[in-house]
Amino acid sequence: MGSFKHIFVPKHEVATQKEVDEMCKKFGITVEKLPLIKQSDPAIADLEVVAGQVIKITRKSAVTKKDEDYFRKVVED
Repeated sequence: MGSFKHIFVPKHEVATQKEVDEMCKKFGITVEKLPLIKQSDPAIADLEVVAGQVIKITRKSAVTKKDEDYFRKVVED
């Protein structure tokens, strides 16, 4: 499957372990509590991810107009 780039699709990338650790500490959660994203999601097709990895999605907040990071745990289809 090819790259899925569109102006309305925010940046998706594999989160580093440091980013995951910081996010979990900041919010007092574990990776298991994150919202999910399927391995087959077109927005992450080029990332070659495996189930269990964490994706960082960077998008502009509708309220603050600043970039905000959102995290999703990758799951199999």
